[in-house]
Amino acid sequence: MEVSIKRFKEIIDRYNEVKIAVIGDIVADIYIYGKPFKLSREAPVLVVRHDGEKVLPGSAGNTIHNLSRLGVRVFPLVVVGDDEAGRLLSSRLSAMNIDREGIIVVEGRSTTTKTRIMAGDDHTSKQQVIRIDREIRESLPEKVGKRMMGYLDRIATQVDALIVSDYGYNLITPTLLERIKAISANKAVVVDSRYRLHLFSGFTAITPNESEAEAISQSSIANGKDAIRVGKRLVEELDLKAVLITRGNSGMVLVERSGGTSEIPICGSDDITDVTGAGDTVTAVFTLSLAAGASFYEAARLSNYAGAVVVMKSGTATASPEELIHVIEQEYKTRS
Repeated sequence: MEVSIKRFKEIIDRYNEVKIAVIGDIVADIYIYGKPFKLSREAPVLVVRHDGEKVLPGSAGNTIHNLSRLGVRVFPLVVVGDDEAGRLLSSRLSAMNIDREGIIVVEGRSTTTKTRIMAGDDHTSKQQVIRIDREIRESLPEKVGKRMMGYLDRIATQVDALIVSDYGYNLITPTLLERIKAISANKAVVVDSRYRLHLFSGFTAITPNESEAEAISQSSIANGKDAIRVGKRLVEELDLKAVLITRGNSGMVLVERSGGTSEIPICGSDDITDVTGAGDTVTAVFTLSLAAGASFYEAARLSNYAGAVVVMKSGTATASPEELIHVIEQEYKTRS
C-alpha cells in the first residue's frame, strides 16, 4: 500500500494541534559516563574514571518526551518519589510542553531508576557496561489513587487520545484501568504493557514487541506470517481494533480488526546504535498519528520512520518533525 510523502507531511503538520494523555510508570534513566583506564586490584574488572552523568525521563517519561518534541501538548499522569531522582524528573518534564498537574509527588516514596554505566575511550561512542535497576513496586496510597482518578476525569474531555505505558510498577490499578476503558469508548487508547497485556481488552490498539506478543499468545514468532497469525489472534481475543507488533531488525507487523494485515520492513540501515526506548517512540508516534487523522497503516508507517531515527542515537532518544520528514524523504529517494 503506497502513501505519498505529501500525505505523511499533512499528518505531521497536524501534530501540534493534538493533545494526548500519557498514563503510566515513569523511570529515571540515569547515564553515568566514564573512561576505562586500568584493571582493579580488588577484582578482575575495569576501573572507569567518571566523566559525567545525566538523567533522562524513561518509560512513560520517554513517551512524554517524544510527544513533546513533536509539538504535542501532553497531559501526563505519573508518580515520582520525593527524592533527588524524582526532583530531576519533575524538572525535566516541566521544561516540556506538558500539563504539570498530573505529575504527582508521593512523600516517603522512592523513584524507580535505571542506572547505566557507559564506558569508552575519548572521541568514541561509549557502550553500556552494566545496568542497575531500582524498582519500586509498592502499592500507591489510597489518597494518591483518588487524586489520579480526579485528574483523569478532568482531562478526559480535553485530550484527543490516551497512551497507557504499563511497565509493571503498579500504577495502573484495577479502578484506574476501568476508568480508562470507559474513556476508550469515545477516544483512541493505545496500550504499551510489558507484562499484563491480557488485562487490556476492549481498547483501540496494543503495541507489543515480538517477545511480549509471544508471551501473551504462548506462540513462537519466527517470521512475518507467524506475527500476523499472532496479531489476528490478539485482535480477536482482546477485542482490539489493531495490533502493532514490533520485530526489531525485521520491522513490524500491523493487524487490523477490519481484516487488513501489513508487514512493514525496517527503515534504513540495520546498523543500529541503541534500541533503548525505541518502543516508547513507536507507541507515541503511532498514537499521535491516529489522533492527527492517520489510518492505522499510515500511523504504523510513521512510527516505523520515527523508530529508525531514535535507534541511531545513544540512549533514550526522540525524533523531531524535521528528522521524521527527512528520513521519509531519504527512503523515498532511495526507492526512486
